[in-house]
Amino acid sequence: VQLVESGGGLVNPGGSLRLSCVSSAFTLNDHVIGWFRQAPGKEREGVSCIDTRDGMTYYRDSLVGRFTISRDSAKNTVYLVMDSLLPEGTAIYYCAAAGNIWSPIAWSFAGYYDSWGQGTQVTVSS
Repeated sequence: VQLVESGGGLVNPGGSLRLSCVSSAFTLNDHVIGWFRQAPGKEREGVSCIDTRDGMTYYRDSLVGRFTISRDSAKNTVYLVMDSLLPEGTAIYYCAAAGNIWSPIAWSFAGYYDSWGQGTQVTVSS
C-alpha cells in the first residue's frame, strides 16, 4: 500500500473532521492527489483534488465552501478538512495519486488515479 488515509470516525451532523493522506513510498510533491468517497450502494465519486505542482485545487460543486484540501510538503501529507458535515457525507473516503495522464477538466475521473489507499470510514450521524 503506497497511500494511507487516517482521521475518519463518527461525527454529528454539522461537525468537522480532518482526513490525512500520507505516502511511505513516494513524495506527494509533484503529484496530483485526489480524495474520493464511496457510500454504501453508490458509485465512487470525486470529492476534491490538489495539483501539488502548482497548488491548484478542485472540489465537487456541492462541497465548495465546506471542504478544504491542502498539503504539508514537510510532512508529505495531504489533508481534507470537512466542515458542516451532512449525513449524506457518510462514506469510505479514499486518497489517490494520479498517474502520468491527468486533466484538470476531468479531475474527478477515477481512471486517472493509479495509486489508492485503503480508505477511512466517515460516519455522520446523531
